[in-house]
Amino acid sequence: MIWGAPGIGKSSIVQQIARKSKIGFIDVRLSQLAPTDLRGLPVAIPPSEKNNNLGTSTWYPPEFLPHKGEGILFLDELNMAPPAMQGVAQQLILDRRVGAYQVPDGWFIWAAGNRKEDRASVFDMPSPLANRFLHLEVEADFDSFKAYALGANFNEQIIAFLSYRPILLHKLNPQHHTWPSPRSWEMASKLHTAKMTISPAVGRETAAEFDAFVQLYQNIPNLEDILIGKGNNISFPTEPSARYATTIGLTVRANETEEALNAFNWLSTKATAEWLNLFAIDLFSKMESQGKIGALANLVNTEPKFKEFFQKYRELISSF
Repeated sequence: MIWGAPGIGKSSIVQQIARKSKIGFIDVRLSQLAPTDLRGLPVAIPPSEKNNNLGTSTWYPPEFLPHKGEGILFLDELNMAPPAMQGVAQQLILDRRVGAYQVPDGWFIWAAGNRKEDRASVFDMPSPLANRFLHLEVEADFDSFKAYALGANFNEQIIAFLSYRPILLHKLNPQHHTWPSPRSWEMASKLHTAKMTISPAVGRETAAEFDAFVQLYQNIPNLEDILIGKGNNISFPTEPSARYATTIGLTVRANETEEALNAFNWLSTKATAEWLNLFAIDLFSKMESQGKIGALANLVNTEPKFKEFFQKYRELISSF
């Protein structure tokens, strides 16, 4: 049972695990179902010699439940379901069966829900049901979000802004309909790429701060010149927010390994170690998620400093 605030990606985590493990994934929103939807429908069996000439009934299970193979049966918003629905789900979770239906052996039952302190409309979970689960608390983590955003091609200005203001990655405001969260920042990235305001996704106050940050892009260095190796006469910015914009901008735009090497060489001569580290770590994460880490590894052999960073990064990853 995964507990956490709204919008931090609980459902996405489970879906990504299933995809990475190459197993099935079924998302069931219990809060949108009635007990009969999960238990199935009773169907009459005519009298016969087999049932002593007495009419009986059986239950036809719903088609959305798994019947073969292996995967994750994900019961999302479990504690938003009313007690009657949780009661039916309890049998499914405790006994791995409900009515005539039985969960196949190769399927795991996972669930997720919001906490009461998140102002979510939730019901108390019955103690027997809660005691059946392993309970995990999750929270928004910027480094994890940034790795995902780089691999998913988020708008570079969104990533740069959140690198500068990571506190705004998730800031629940129950008094407003819109507030920043990993989920809403993904929507904001699409809005900003379409040249639309991001306030409908993250709220007016956050959007205003983001708009002010975007104005910095008029004053950052010419990143394209740096990426093609013509950055010798270009200086690294002095203002912190512009430094984040420049470093993240180079990371996002370095799509080819030679561009990455040019950006690395420029930062190694123009910036301090912290900015070089930020660029290198984010770049390796991006290249790995895009399946380009092999080509990058071949290129770094030509640059001793880059090779050293690459080796340290691989050692760090292998230690987890």
